[in-house]
Amino acid sequence: MSKNNEVTSEFLARFTQAWNDQDIEALMSHVCDDDACTFMASVGNDVEGSKWVGRDAVREGFASLWIGYPDAHFEPVGEDFIVGDRGCSEWIFTGTKAADGTKVVARGCDVYTFRDGKILVKNSMRKQRP
Repeated sequence: MSKNNEVTSEFLARFTQAWNDQDIEALMSHVCDDDACTFMASVGNDVEGSKWVGRDAVREGFASLWIGYPDAHFEPVGEDFIVGDRGCSEWIFTGTKAADGTKVVARGCDVYTFRDGKILVKNSMRKQRP
């Protein structure tokens, strides 16, 4: 991060690497420290997918990916972009569903809202084959 708490592409690259390393502490170090932080997963029964609000809930939401997909991996596609307090990362997700062994490959993106040099909202979306 820069001195003025702006999020950089390097910050987002470290965040993606933490996902691939399954490093929950590194992931959480990128998220705002208050209970306004929010994670909206790309899957779920609600219009916003599954939604977790607050640090403890976001931690649970992040970790749930590795329960569902123990080999989850995000391969960055193109370059992240950051404009003010918003940003986006595109990726290809690969993983094997723990429940039935189905292989999943899907393109997706995270749309972020930042505050004070950290992630306030992570809103994930992905294309998925039926």
